[in-house]
Amino acid sequence: MRVTVYTGLIGFGLAGSAFHAPMIAAAEGLHLSAVATSRADAVKAAWPDAAVTTPEALIADPAIDLVVIATPNDSHASLARAALEAGKHVVVDKPFVLDIRDGEQIIALAAEKGCLLSVYQNRRYDDDFLTLAHMLANDRVGEVSLFESRWDKLRTAIKPGWREQPGPGAGLLADLGPHLIDQALRLFGMPDALTADIAIQRPEARVDDYFELTLHYGAMRAILSASTLVARPRPRFALHGTAGSLFSHGLDPQEASLRAGLKPDTQGFAQRAEHEASATLFTGDGDAIEVRYFRGNYAAFYADMADAITKGHEPPVDPADALAVMRLIALARQSAKTGARIAC
Repeated sequence: MRVTVYTGLIGFGLAGSAFHAPMIAAAEGLHLSAVATSRADAVKAAWPDAAVTTPEALIADPAIDLVVIATPNDSHASLARAALEAGKHVVVDKPFVLDIRDGEQIIALAAEKGCLLSVYQNRRYDDDFLTLAHMLANDRVGEVSLFESRWDKLRTAIKPGWREQPGPGAGLLADLGPHLIDQALRLFGMPDALTADIAIQRPEARVDDYFELTLHYGAMRAILSASTLVARPRPRFALHGTAGSLFSHGLDPQEASLRAGLKPDTQGFAQRAEHEASATLFTGDGDAIEVRYFRGNYAAFYADMADAITKGHEPPVDPADALAVMRLIALARQSAKTGARIAC
C-alpha cells in the first residue's frame, strides 16, 4: 500500500497555479492538501478539496509532510529555512536562492533535520531536452564542438509584477538563466570558465532583458542566450559535432497547456503539432534525418519526489546542482560587469 505524502503549496501565482499544483495533483503518492495564498477564490475553483491558509499556518500544520515554495524569488530562502526547521521536506521553485551562503546553510539544515530538499528544475523534463540528451549520450553528432541554447521572444511591453521591477531576483537572467544553465551542466558538467554579456535593451525596461553566456569547455563552447526582442526565434537548441548537427525549434508544449488551464490527464495535453514533432539531424553526408521528440513530463519530478520521501530514493534534483547554477549566475554578473573571462 502506497503511503500518501500530504503536500502544502506556498504561492498561487503563475508558478504555483500552473506549474506546481497540477503536477502535484497528478503525481501518484502526493495529495495537494493546502495552499497558502491570498487568492482563495482561484484555489477553490481549481482545487476545491485544498485548504486555503497562510504560509506560517501551512508550515506549522503537523499533517503536512512536504512544503512546495512557489513564491517570489527573494522569499525562497526564508521560507525554505522555516519549513526545514519545522521538520518538513521541501521543494523550492527555481532559482533555489539568491545568496549562495543561504543555499549552503539551507542544504546543511536539511541534512541536520533529516529532511529531503529539492529544486524544481522542470526544464530537465522538456521534450526537446530529453531528446537532445539522448542523442548526445548515443554519440549521434560525434565529438561536440558547439552547443547553442536560446530562448527568444518578442515582447516590447513591460509585464506587471515583480519579475520586471528592480529588486532581488528580478530580470531575465534570474528567470530563464537557471533553466538554461542547469541544462548545460546536465549535459557537459561544470565549465572551465565563462564570459557573459547582460543588457537592458527595451526602452522602458528597468531590469536585464537580454543575456548571452559563453561556457568554455576546453575548445568546446556552450552558448546560452535569451532575448525579448527577437520576432522570429532562432533554434531552441543546436548541437554541432564532428558527425553532424542537430536542430530543435519551438518550445516544449507543456507550458502552453498548463497556462491554458489543462491538466496532465486532459486529452491533447502537451501535444505538438505533427509538423513540429521532430528535431532534425543533418549528417556530414548531407542527409536530413527527422528525430521524433521524447514525451516531456514535468509530473515525473513530483513522482520522483514522492518516491524519495516514501522509498528512500534520491530527490529528483540535488540542491547542490541548483547551488552550482547560482554560482555560475554570480560569475556571469561579474563577467558582464568587468568584461573579463572568469574561471569556474
